[in-house]
Amino acid sequence: MAAQAKAKKPNLFKRLGSFFVKSWSELKKVSWPSFKTVLKNTGIVLLVVLFFAVIIFGVDALFAWLVSLMSPAS
Repeated sequence: MAAQAKAKKPNLFKRLGSFFVKSWSELKKVSWPSFKTVLKNTGIVLLVVLFFAVIIFGVDALFAWLVSLMSPAS
């Protein structure tokens, strides 16, 4: 049975060609955002990342300072 299924399968190049044709067809249906929208969303993402980076840096510095207070003086 497995040999019959393998014999009926199209060759690699036909399958790849079919894949690319179907993929291109689906990409034509996509509603792409405008450049202005992409820039706006990118700016928002960068601001959020920067905000959390500052918070994490602050908490890390606070913990480092607290640990330095608890360690014995040299």
